[in-house]
Amino acid sequence: MTKVFEVALGIVTSIGGFLEAGSLATSAQAGAEFGFQLLWVIALGTLCLIFLVEMSGRLAAVSHHTIASAMRERFGFNFFVVPLLTVALVSLLTLGAELGGVCMALQLATGVALQWWALPVMVLVWVLLWRGSFGLIEKGVSLLGLVTVAFLVAMFRLHAPLGEVAAGLVPRLPDHDSGRYWFLAVSILGASLTPYLFYFYSSGAIEDHWDKKDLGTNRMVATLGMSFGGILAAAVLVVAAMVFLPRGVRIESYEQVALMLIDAFGHWGFWLFVAAFGIACLGAVLEITLAVAYLVAQGFGWNWGENVKPRDAARFAATYTLALVVAMLPVVAGVDPLRLTNVSMVLSAASLPVATLPFLVLMNDPTYVKGHANGRFGNAVVLVVIVLACVLAVVSLPLELVGG
Repeated sequence: MTKVFEVALGIVTSIGGFLEAGSLATSAQAGAEFGFQLLWVIALGTLCLIFLVEMSGRLAAVSHHTIASAMRERFGFNFFVVPLLTVALVSLLTLGAELGGVCMALQLATGVALQWWALPVMVLVWVLLWRGSFGLIEKGVSLLGLVTVAFLVAMFRLHAPLGEVAAGLVPRLPDHDSGRYWFLAVSILGASLTPYLFYFYSSGAIEDHWDKKDLGTNRMVATLGMSFGGILAAAVLVVAAMVFLPRGVRIESYEQVALMLIDAFGHWGFWLFVAAFGIACLGAVLEITLAVAYLVAQGFGWNWGENVKPRDAARFAATYTLALVVAMLPVVAGVDPLRLTNVSMVLSAASLPVATLPFLVLMNDPTYVKGHANGRFGNAVVLVVIVLACVLAVVSLPLELVGG
């Protein structure tokens, strides 16, 4: 029963932690502008994420290395500094977008401008990291994030046309505004495959002391948790398509997104959205901040761990403190959080080859994974999606920046 409870809790945690500002914003924009046409991108990103997350847990369980520590050991620090800087910089940008998401939720709830919430939110996150345990971060906030299931309930309350939804899972070329279509496609992939997710997952497996007996748990958590998380992202797209597309609304701000649940739940839909958005972004802020600290500490060989007292891992604690301060700056400066989210998701997709290709080498190296190396199908799926995301990012980002 203990193992069943562990698997169930891991799956629920994955669902609660999947949907955040990146997935919510990109899915809502895609639905509002292209109906169900981009559902296939969510499915593709979720499939690739399942493989990457399962690989991350398998590497940690078999080798007792995180991705970062194994990469540094296998390739040397001079090589590792490239993915270290790339992932850290993209993660900081994503962290700023998620921190802005928490502040935007508070602005929606109170009417007080988001800039004024930046410092209080940063301090709250810092206190949770300083005083909390990994279990609190991994399970506590993510369990609260289950409020995002409201999007799935809304999809059924609005009587989504399941035949048309299923048709959206088949890839197709856009019938209008191709530049915007592909920009949103790569934004969705970037939101699904942000590198911090699998770096954080491998570190969490070490924090939870996984070994080979946990490989079955890892497979179930990665497969079911990420699948259900992908379903939530798809539900956001479907609800946005049904609410905004008939009205001709193109989403330019989170204030517009906040109205998407009102058709399904009435007045309470607004408050459900605020709660779901704020809690989901808070969970992402905690995870990304830890992921940056994990990456830097493991890269330099410092003592690290959320379950380690700050005085025993001072440089680790200093790293997540600095990351929070840096991420707070664009929010204080008044950078539009939705715009920052879009750009950070595309840059996340563009960084995938640097962040992931060395990881795939590790997953085929018997020195680390012994008899648990990758299969050909898993390698092929990840490589195809990474190349696709990178090409789309290189092409679509300049188009978006100059006006689509």
